[in-house]
Amino acid sequence: MPGYGGTQRLPRLVGRGRALKLILSGDIIDAAEAYRIGLVDELVPDTHVIERAETILKKIIANAPLSVKYALEAVNKGLETSVAEGLLLEASLFAVCASTDDKKEGTSAFLEKRAPRFQGK
Repeated sequence: MPGYGGTQRLPRLVGRGRALKLILSGDIIDAAEAYRIGLVDELVPDTHVIERAETILKKIIANAPLSVKYALEAVNKGLETSVAEGLLLEASLFAVCASTDDKKEGTSAFLEKRAPRFQGK
């Protein structure tokens, strides 16, 4: 029996049927199978893991900090509730983002064809 949320998180990642097969059989899968079933997002050679993680991180931190924060909140809290409640949460957080200085900066930067300078406000 998995602990630490394994019976709850795995079905959300790979679906009920695959999760039950893995949990009940105790099968161990390799990286290729984990990728195939959606348990991992991508496969990276061991020697490039840090480099790839840093590349992804740079893309994330280039975005408006409040948008990143609220997107994380919407996904994480949304998974703990119904789709209808998750949609309400998303709409309210989207409205907050739409009223920020960063939204104005992002729009201006786009129109002026320049990189945005987000302030987290």
